[in-house]
Amino acid sequence: MKKSQELFNQLRILATEQINSRTQNIDTLDTIDIIGLINKEDARVAGAVRKELPAIAEAIELVVKAFKKGGRLIYVGAGTSGRLGILDASECPPTYGTDPGMVQGIIAGGKEAVFRSREGVEDNAGKGADEIRRLGVSVKDVVCGIAASFRTPFVAGAVQEAKRLGAKTVFITTNPRSILELSGFSEIRNAINVAICPNVGPEVIMGSTRMKAGTAQKMILNMMTTAAMIKMGKVYGNFMVDLRMNSRKLEERAKRIVMLSTGADYSTTSKTLRRAGGQAKTAIVMLQSGVSAAEARRRLKTTHGFVRQALNEGELT
Repeated sequence: MKKSQELFNQLRILATEQINSRTQNIDTLDTIDIIGLINKEDARVAGAVRKELPAIAEAIELVVKAFKKGGRLIYVGAGTSGRLGILDASECPPTYGTDPGMVQGIIAGGKEAVFRSREGVEDNAGKGADEIRRLGVSVKDVVCGIAASFRTPFVAGAVQEAKRLGAKTVFITTNPRSILELSGFSEIRNAINVAICPNVGPEVIMGSTRMKAGTAQKMILNMMTTAAMIKMGKVYGNFMVDLRMNSRKLEERAKRIVMLSTGADYSTTSKTLRRAGGQAKTAIVMLQSGVSAAEARRRLKTTHGFVRQALNEGELT
């Protein structure tokens, strides 16, 4: 009974658990007015995220340092938060040509919970810690907890264990940073290197954190991996030059990227990509600098995969 009361008191103070005065009569409205209200509330999310840009940048620097040392970014969440982490992680290999292990997602309840809600599993902090140990988390890694409420036990347990093992830790929540200063949140507070806390306010439907909270989380995850991949040399201009040609669509996208980057025609680009082993950035250096695939790869290796520097190297020699 005491623990239930403690949880009740924790939830009572969270911004995402408050009543939204702007939507209290939403059940009386016509469809167009319902979605108009939802749209107005969604428009508040970008502003809340904007206020957290310094913290997001700090987290990205931790991730880039980890990647350069061969470490990983591991998301941990439950429910919507866990699914968003898995979604972001799963998009990195096709978009940026990363190894699937470089960015990973853990969700309370395992793979089954990705497709069907298993809400009770989020209450087990020990299971979160177990998952961190199972993945062999170490000082090289960054573990990013995602929880609208701060207090999700599975996520808190994972982040605390990661910190104990020497990993850097990030925590994304959608409640004010001031919540972390409360005594009931001291354990998780002490386990976090960087807290990202966009205050999205009460949800359209009280407590439905798949809405504004989920939108804010998705925006932040997009920023984290996109900026980190840019800083790892996987973007040239604003082209995803490390994409994998694993489908017809991605094959044609790669050709278009090379064509736009070099001015080459479709036929020349197709032949060059074949000689480049399907690697867009290699093909770009080949065409821009007039070099062989072997020389393009050498330059890219020397410049740690940065196309612009590889092109500049040719100008300096």
